[in-house]
Amino acid sequence: MRFVIHVKGPSDAGPGERQEMLQISRRLLTQAGVERSAVVRIDVPSRGAEEPGEGGVLRPAVEPIIPALQSGSLFGDRQGIEITDAHSLQAAEGDVIIELLEAADPTAVTAVFLTTGTMPARLGKAVRSLGEVIEVKKLRERDAADWLAAEMRDRKFKLSSEAAGALLQRFGSDVAGLSQALDQLSSGDEITRDEVLARFRNRPDEPMWHYADAVADGDVGEALRRLADFLVHGHPLQLMGFLESDLRRRALAAAAPNLETLAGWLGAQPKSYPVQKAWRRRGSTSDSDLQRALTALSRADQLLKTAPDDIHRVTMERLTVALCLWYGGRGRRAG
Repeated sequence: MRFVIHVKGPSDAGPGERQEMLQISRRLLTQAGVERSAVVRIDVPSRGAEEPGEGGVLRPAVEPIIPALQSGSLFGDRQGIEITDAHSLQAAEGDVIIELLEAADPTAVTAVFLTTGTMPARLGKAVRSLGEVIEVKKLRERDAADWLAAEMRDRKFKLSSEAAGALLQRFGSDVAGLSQALDQLSSGDEITRDEVLARFRNRPDEPMWHYADAVADGDVGEALRRLADFLVHGHPLQLMGFLESDLRRRALAAAAPNLETLAGWLGAQPKSYPVQKAWRRRGSTSDSDLQRALTALSRADQLLKTAPDDIHRVTMERLTVALCLWYGGRGRRAG
């Protein structure tokens, strides 16, 4: 293992991804022989926050990295440095850290950089040269389901599939929240789906394609639930923009003679996922239903921009039901 490690998370990392990044960092530091008490954590403030300290280069929150990299542990043990939000380091701070890393004793220190963005260019190049990169991908619900199953096995925690599904409904891909929820539940009692839904009221901050997939499947009940989840954190106009882009891809796919032509119209590669997805769904919606969807989106957009906020939700619900019927053929009744 190298003494410099870059744990790289997705740009839209949520609590689950951040928790996984920290767990990887702690595990790597332990594997390197660093005691927990010997870890110096640097929480980098945003690039516009704080003024440099007396030295004129490093901000106060970043300054502890100097003695940590220069001297190592006072007791001769390996020193660990955990730099969270390292993408927020300023360029001048990055230059100082490069000098420290190049002069550091690899047998005395281990430095872990955690990012959900891009580090200053020179620092990023130096970290890649001196160390190794571990990438944390965006967690999806199916990943969280696998995580939950493994966690329950490790804890010897018994939970029905319905109750586990309710936990995923409430927390989505937030594995940190799922872990805390399991802490609050007693595995010795019979826990039902309704009890989970009543006890945990939060809604996951989830991507819009979950909603779009439910609409495309004609699953009214699932689409309405996904809509409710999204509106806790997002605005209806965000969803409208997403739906308009989806409808445009559907219309172009219906008119395209082949996949390559569709990719050219969309300005993407034929192998890209959005292009492949639109091509697979061509023909699933008739031209008349596509026209109805376009008209409905236009009317809903006008209402959202002119009518009081009180009717925004019902507007989106009515639009959702209609799109389920047009996109999903017969549609399925809300459950």
